[in-house]
Amino acid sequence: MNIDWAALGSVFGVSLVITVALVTLFTLGVVGLTKKESARGAAAGLAATGAYACFAACAAAVAYGIFLIMS
Repeated sequence: MNIDWAALGSVFGVSLVITVALVTLFTLGVVGLTKKESARGAAAGLAATGAYACFAACAAAVAYGIFLIMS
């Protein structure tokens, strides 16, 4: 058995970057919803919009991952 260490390292690196990016996006979404509760007026709407955009990006990344697994 021969292991392609370069490919394994590449998969590990991409997985690490994507995981950190998704966790960061989700965290920003939670922070945005928290700021929405304490903000007033236009700032509350902007915080909510940003939070929902972060959650939508997370959902899109997960859906894309599932699509890659299924194909």
